[in-house]
Amino acid sequence: METVNVIMGALFLAVVIALVTQILLKPIKMIWKLLLNSGIGLLLLLIFNYFGAYFSFGIPVNIITVLIAGFLGIPGLILLVCFKLILG
Repeated sequence: METVNVIMGALFLAVVIALVTQILLKPIKMIWKLLLNSGIGLLLLLIFNYFGAYFSFGIPVNIITVLIAGFLGIPGLILLVCFKLILG
């Protein structure tokens, strides 16, 4: 009977550890994804500004534009270009 209690305690501990690990890793995964998307957005903006310099056209590189380009990708970059053309 005592071995059953030990086994059930070990299983309960394993479940608790798995739950706590999932709870702690989810924000880390979200932060990692945010950083990765922001890096991609920054790269897209820098490439666009490099080629846009030949046409005297550029998009300012700041945290808002990097996040928009990072989250939305190419459509986000097109959105930024449209904003730049509309707003001057």
